[in-house]
Amino acid sequence: MFTSLGVISCYARNRVRRFLVASRARMASSTGLLHSATPPRVPTKHEKCYDPHDPTLKFVDKEDDLDFLYEGFKSLRAQMSCGHAVTPTSLTNWCRRLLDQGESRFVCGGSGCSAEWTFSEVWKMALLTPQETEHFRKKLAVNAALQTLITKSCPVCRSTVTRENGSDLNVLCEVCTADKGQPFEFCWQCLREWKGPRPRKDRCENDGCCNQSLKTLKECPDISFDSVKGVHGCPSVRACPTCGLLLEHSKRRCKSLPCPRCKVKFCFVCLKIFTECMKTSDPYAACSSGVAPRQTSIPVWKKK
Repeated sequence: MFTSLGVISCYARNRVRRFLVASRARMASSTGLLHSATPPRVPTKHEKCYDPHDPTLKFVDKEDDLDFLYEGFKSLRAQMSCGHAVTPTSLTNWCRRLLDQGESRFVCGGSGCSAEWTFSEVWKMALLTPQETEHFRKKLAVNAALQTLITKSCPVCRSTVTRENGSDLNVLCEVCTADKGQPFEFCWQCLREWKGPRPRKDRCENDGCCNQSLKTLKECPDISFDSVKGVHGCPSVRACPTCGLLLEHSKRRCKSLPCPRCKVKFCFVCLKIFTECMKTSDPYAACSSGVAPRQTSIPVWKKK
């Protein structure tokens, strides 16, 4: 039985490609990048194609390194700064997947590659639409904010440190402690070596240590809603009453706001859980209890 060499080559190449993708997925899963060994399907909308006459792109005759679902996008392949080949749709899908998983950086998904792309490179190579650009920017900001709430870098060794007690600014760096042979603690707020008594939740004894979030809540201007009538003197920034994440209202639509961190929907005006506010008010009207005063403390999220 005779078989075309071209068919054998294609078959072998696909088997190797599937093996590499599976291996990559297992590695990503072990590092927390993917939630499962099988990449979740991201809906592919209208396919985007590169302009073959674009002199700023480097076109290559290679397989699409980000087409994990073998969708066979028709666009020409262009080379990213790290050397991997992409199509605008596969790149868009991969970056959207990273954002949906909470990432605040665009890291290449090519086999054995950990290169980080800038937003400008992704914007150009993915041919992002204005709607996609806005969505990506907002998602990056939210993800970065969420990660800052959970982890920070030690000011000395730059290792990632997770704060276990959300109401204590005093944090121990285990890496520096091991290197120095004695406890090294720093302030979660000003990121300097700890000074003064502990525990503290307001500030350490370093000069200039202050809670920037509280400063923002105190000094932010008032908001003027476009659709909510009869509301005056409402701060433009609020701390989520459940988890403490600082949020800014877009001024559009109703006065409610779903928190991207704890997923609780609350009223931006009276700070009540939205279902409670709706018992005596309307989504586009002033609250019966009035405008909640400016917050002077940040709620600490107590996960159940």
